[in-house]
Amino acid sequence: MAHTAERPSARIPGRPAGTAPFGSRPGDRRHPLVATAMVLPLAVLLAVVFGGVEAVITQASSVAGALGL
Repeated sequence: MAHTAERPSARIPGRPAGTAPFGSRPGDRRHPLVATAMVLPLAVLLAVVFGGVEAVITQASSVAGALGL
């Protein structure tokens, strides 16, 4: 198959090709436990600030009941 079009280059002068802002590469994936550890403190803070703790407890209890725990 013939090469008909090139992908546009998002290269920034002074940076090596393949690097993105904030030090991450576009194709990297982080482990789910690392992502959870990063998000959980913010989720707890938002639940406490906006008074959603009771709602979270109620939903967790409903899910546990549905799972038979």
